[in-house]
Formats: sequence, structure tokens, C-alpha cells
Amino acid sequence: MCLGVPAKVVSLTENELGMLMGEVDFGGLRREVCLAFTPDVQVGDYVIVHAGYAISRLNEQEAQEALQALAELAEFSAAEGESLFFAAGE
Repeated sequence: MCLGVPAKVVSLTENELGMLMGEVDFGGLRREVCLAFTPDVQVGDYVIVHAGYAISRLNEQEAQEALQALAELAEFSAAEGESLFFAAGE
């Protein structure tokens, strides 16, 4: 199962093909993602990122709720001796 993860948009750019790109912050980890599916996004907005693409925009409350749910899931998994992350092929 793959999850979309909330991230905060910190910068906007265009790539050499003219596609909207941006740097997003996943709670301290920054990555460049494609924002072509969210063309109305602005710096400071939150987006759901899946496989390097922002697939939807959220308000800050929705983003915080999603981040809290992911943190609780990680905590539960750790308590059960499970990992949320799997090696390729598992």
C-alpha cells in the first residue's frame, strides 16, 4: 500500500518543459515535487504528495490532522514491532 503524505510548499519553479514544480517540506525533509496537478497552489499551502507528485491541496487543519494520524500509525506500528516501511519486493 502506498500513501500520499502531507507537505508544505516552500517554493515554486518551472522545469525546462514549463511544468510547475516546487520544493515541499515534510516536517524538516525537503524534496522537489511536480505541482502540475495542483496549478493553483501557492507558497505556504499544504499538498498531498504521492510518488513525487502533489495530487491535491489541503488546508492547514486537514494537513495537521493527516500528519497526526500518520504519527499515531507509526507509534502503533512500533509498539507492535512492525514497520511502516517495507523493502522493495515485500
